Order: sequence, then C-alpha cells, then structure tokens
Amino acid sequence: MLALLGIILVFGAVFGGYLLEKGNPWVLLQPAELLIIGGAALGIILVSNPTAVIRKMLNGLGETFHSPKHTRESYLLHLRMLFEVFSFARRAGAMKLESDVEEPESSPIFSNYPDLLADRVTLDFFLDSLRMLVLGASAPHHLDHLMDLDMDIQRRGHHEPVRALNSVADSLPGLGIVAAVLGVVITMQSIGGSPELIGEKVAAALVGTFLGILLCYGVVGPIASRLEGRCEAHTHHLQVLRTGIVAFAGGMSPILAVEAARRSIPVEWRPSFSEMHITVRREAKIPSASSAA
Repeated sequence: MLALLGIILVFGAVFGGYLLEKGNPWVLLQPAELLIIGGAALGIILVSNPTAVIRKMLNGLGETFHSPKHTRESYLLHLRMLFEVFSFARRAGAMKLESDVEEPESSPIFSNYPDLLADRVTLDFFLDSLRMLVLGASAPHHLDHLMDLDMDIQRRGHHEPVRALNSVADSLPGLGIVAAVLGVVITMQSIGGSPELIGEKVAAALVGTFLGILLCYGVVGPIASRLEGRCEAHTHHLQVLRTGIVAFAGGMSPILAVEAARRSIPVEWRPSFSEMHITVRREAKIPSASSAA
C-alpha cells in the first residue's frame, strides 16, 4: 500500500502544483508522446532481457504493491518452526526427518506453516538443507558452503529484474528527449503558421521530456528500489534459516541454535529473546519420537 500511496502522492504533487500555477491540464494529454516513450521502453525491455527475466519483472511488479512477507511476527513464527524441527531431530534423530522433508504437506511440523509451504523457493532451500542433515553431512562448514552457494544463486536471480527496471529507468529521460526532438521537428514544419499553433506544438514537444523524467524518477526508479528491498528481505530470511541450521549441525542445542538464528534477523524485525523464548516454550508443537517410527 505504501508504494501505491507514494506513486499517487508523486503524481498528485506534480500535477497539483501544475494546476495551482494555472496550467492547462489538457496540454499534458499527449498520446503520441506516451506512445513514443512507452513503446520504446517496452521495446528496450524485450531486446535486453530474456523471457525468464521479463516474467520475474512482471511478478516483482505485482509483489511491489503487496505488504511485505517478512515481518516481526513471521520471523517469530519461523523461529518457532526451527525449534520444533531441531527439537524433533534431537529427540528422534535427524534420519527421522526424511518423511517430513520428502512430503512437507503431510508433515506434522511443516503442515502448521502454510505460508512456508506456499513459498516454494524458501521451502526448497530449507528442505534441501535439512536433507543434507538427513543424509549425514560430513561437517557443518560443508553444509554452510552449500547454503551460501544456494543463497548467492538466488540473490543473483532476484536482482535480475531489478537491474532490468533500473536500465529502463535510466533510458526514460533519453526517450523523453527523443520524443521532444521529434516534436521540435514537427514544430519546424509549421514555421510560418500562427503563433498559437507553434506554441501548441512546442508545448507538446516539451511534454515528452517532462514525461520521461517523471516516469524515471517518480515511478520506475522508486519501484526498482522497492523491489530491490524486497529481494534483500528475502535474502535476510534465508540467512536466518541458514544460521539456525548450521548452528544446530555444529552441535548447538535447539534453543541455542534458534537464538543464533534470532541474532541474524535484521534489527528492525528482530523479536526479543524473551519473546522468542516464551513463544517456543508455550506454542511449539514437537511431534513425539514414536510418531516418526
């Protein structure tokens, strides 16, 4: 909602100020200028990006206007999940996690976290890492290396649409100049006509430059920045899971491994130790070892 509110505020401030200065709003309605700038920008996207990146860009644009997935409450919930997984693995043995890893939808642990099941990218990252414990990873640093490699690949993939949007934003002022130059060419053809006619054509040409700059700095650039922030939030979430799993694999007790994960949460979203401790002690649902037999 904040992204949508921000864009509305940008347009409201710009066009509101224009109207306060007694500007004619109809002068800004230049379909030809929008066609030149918008069509050329779309062409740049198609030329410079493969289909997969364009699909990621469209999905990212949709996510930009939704509430963030990772909040203080969601982190607290996933800390509880880590405690349940680690406690069950400590009680029944890591090998007993195999059925949970292979069929998470029917797992007595993961079935309680529909948000995680719906996020297939994060779920696969988490389950693949647990699978290494089930298979008996030789050393925690080997597991840590694999998870770091996975995170790096995901980080690059998530930043591809950000780079594409930034490229489009950088091109918009230039496309606005192109539209303005074409407008000047049309104006020069009307030299000798009435001053009113020439003035209208000059105004139409300048609208192209105006639109290019406004779309760059007021819409596309901020959307790219917001999408980058969501990518970083996703990476932070993976880092929390990674920290907890590596700590547990290194021999820490479940509660200490969860504490290590809590410490890796960004400060603005990090629950306190007492909140985490009360949550895992009161709300954790750890399956019995006999149920995994």
